[in-house]
Amino acid sequence: MRTTDFIRHILIALLIATIFLAGIQLRRWIGDTTRHVRYQHDIVNGFYWGSEVLAQARRVSPDEASANSWPGFCRGYFALYDRVKDKAYKNDYGLDYPPLRLLVMAIWAKQVRSEFAGVDDGHPKLVNPLLKINLLSEMLSAIAIFLLVRLCVRQSSWATRSWLLNILPQQHRASICGLAAASVAWLEPSMILDAHGWPQWDVWVLPFYLFAALAALRNRWFWCGCLLAAGAMLKGQLLFVAPFFVLWPLWQKRWLPALRVLAGFLATIAVIVSPWLLRTSAAWISVAAVASISSLFVLRYKLPHGAVWLAGVIGCAVFVIGAFTGGSFAWLQVGFIYGTEHYPYLFITSCYNLPSLLSKVGLSLKDSFVSIHLGSMHLHVTLQWTLRLLYLGALALCARGLARHLRDRDPRVLIAIAAPWLLMFALLGQMHERYLMWGAVVSAVALGVSVRLSIIHFIISIASTTMIVHVMLIDKKLEATLPAIDVLKHIRSYGAIVVLGCVAVYLWNTLSIRIPIFQHREVRPGATSSLALAPEPEEA
Repeated sequence: MRTTDFIRHILIALLIATIFLAGIQLRRWIGDTTRHVRYQHDIVNGFYWGSEVLAQARRVSPDEASANSWPGFCRGYFALYDRVKDKAYKNDYGLDYPPLRLLVMAIWAKQVRSEFAGVDDGHPKLVNPLLKINLLSEMLSAIAIFLLVRLCVRQSSWATRSWLLNILPQQHRASICGLAAASVAWLEPSMILDAHGWPQWDVWVLPFYLFAALAALRNRWFWCGCLLAAGAMLKGQLLFVAPFFVLWPLWQKRWLPALRVLAGFLATIAVIVSPWLLRTSAAWISVAAVASISSLFVLRYKLPHGAVWLAGVIGCAVFVIGAFTGGSFAWLQVGFIYGTEHYPYLFITSCYNLPSLLSKVGLSLKDSFVSIHLGSMHLHVTLQWTLRLLYLGALALCARGLARHLRDRDPRVLIAIAAPWLLMFALLGQMHERYLMWGAVVSAVALGVSVRLSIIHFIISIASTTMIVHVMLIDKKLEATLPAIDVLKHIRSYGAIVVLGCVAVYLWNTLSIRIPIFQHREVRPGATSSLALAPEPEEA
């Protein structure tokens, strides 16, 4: 038996290594074969704004040596948002990077400039460091999906009669499903094309979302909020799905976990943006005073999870004190709000979603969709806000379905975790075509639920890849690709219907009480739950 176990472990290790190396080789091949259609604009844009941080460092530094130092770099970084806001014409900032994303681009530009001092802004060199960050994010996403699927399948193994689970050895089924889902996510074509063919930096937020979901399942709600905040500082679109983690415990009638998520979120954001908000000594002293008084209160009354509440109070204090002491909120206006106003269209380029279909009938984002008359008051709700309210309602239903599946120990918890990204793309306006990539990757968790939902995942993956290919071909418009461009243009409406149907299936499985393949079964005596089915102490 020991020899058999050893051989099995060796074979599993070889399988994992083969899948990993195949993914690496596939990424290299994609990077090489897509050079002629590479979407260069995003690389140029990132390098330009990173270089602007260096230029701002020279403006605010007394000499060149000081500007090239790290303290000078920090001065330029913290001053750029205000300069962009002050110099913008009619609030057209051009820059829409959140703070951490701008920081990464600035460090990258500094590295490139140090090696190639005279490099042209239009032809940035050494994009490999950003591609390595993409690769790291993809690896972490695959690991997180493995952990999520293994956790949920392990919990549901004794509670369901899914033939997909029953054909697997009971003692290994959770790990096998997790490995299958992680492998599919690691080899996801739309993610590889987005990260290494386009290339873009969308994949950076995936590990934060997935590990936030894992933290929530483990009752680490404070760390869940911290992860969401850090991810949002890299890509603001994460804010659209973040409310899911507040609604989740609320549907379970657990108010304290929801507050802990908010505390972690506020504390992390406050730490990141404090250099912009706290610009005077009086502001820092005020925050220190609030922290001291709050610490004494927590110690005096021995509050449970005192460190969590202390972090939340200090986070709120940073924002309040910053607002009253002249702190700068340019990072918010430029890095987040501007992005919601930059593209006032129902969809961008080629999207298979509801707004794309609505545009076919002549509707636009700012059209008045609903008019409400209350006496002398006239309220006009635009199509943009109608879609947002529809999405928020669907997000609340997802949280409700997840709470029910947790109670029933149903593996469709995984589908509920994937649904917010799919609903965001399917329902909201102003979506870029590549944003379905997030849903395509996260929906790989369906391999731990059922074959039917796994097939739906692969359809979503094909649709996501097709949209990205379409945009890359449109940008270059090579003669050899014109027929393909014409075909992809004509199938857009059919693609939108297919994607909406797939999202509807996932939403139905999130909300429905039970599907036929899931039949409850008596839980094995002594089996322990690894999911957060009831309030438990949190380790802050």
